[in-house]
Amino acid sequence: MELQRLTRTQQQRKDKEIKGSLSRAFPMVSMRAVDGEERTIELSFSSEEPYERWWGVEILDHTEGCIDLERLNSIGCVLFNHNRDVVIAKIEKAWVENQRGYARIKFDEDEASDIIYKKVQNGTLKGVSTGYQVTNWEEVAANKKSEDERFTGPCDIAKRWMPFEISVVSVPADATVGVGRELGDTFRNETGRTLDYFSRQLQINKNKFFKEEII
Repeated sequence: MELQRLTRTQQQRKDKEIKGSLSRAFPMVSMRAVDGEERTIELSFSSEEPYERWWGVEILDHTEGCIDLERLNSIGCVLFNHNRDVVIAKIEKAWVENQRGYARIKFDEDEASDIIYKKVQNGTLKGVSTGYQVTNWEEVAANKKSEDERFTGPCDIAKRWMPFEISVVSVPADATVGVGRELGDTFRNETGRTLDYFSRQLQINKNKFFKEEII
């Protein structure tokens, strides 16, 4: 991956974004019903799969001490499409195993939640996503190793992060894309470029034109 040189404005935007709320989507390939517990399933909601954001590669570190699961285990809930007004299940337990985040969830019995539960059971809904915040990043330069030598740059590693909700999402995604990025990923398969690439290039051209107009 070519190392991007960020302008001051881009760096400010990056700093703002990485301090805010982020999300990623994953397929529910590891979903399974819990024997003897009706409406209860176990699923994976996060991994260390590198994810290409507009500023570079992001990695969620799952080693001990990096992920804070206190909120999920105390007041965590499951939403539909990240809509805070559509709570469909409670989180009974969240944990980390083999560098992946797992959760046991139990769907509510109201009509709206039951509809989602049946669609998950039938395989109609296959995507799961997590919303999270990062409080500590490790920036790794191109061709350099992270402090623990597990990852090679360029990348930004979330060394301290907290998931605050899990969502069942209606748009299936693979492990390398996030919510709202599926369309761009499909486009890349056909042209070799993502929609984000063309969006960034358009902004660069606009900035160049604006600068020339001022001069």
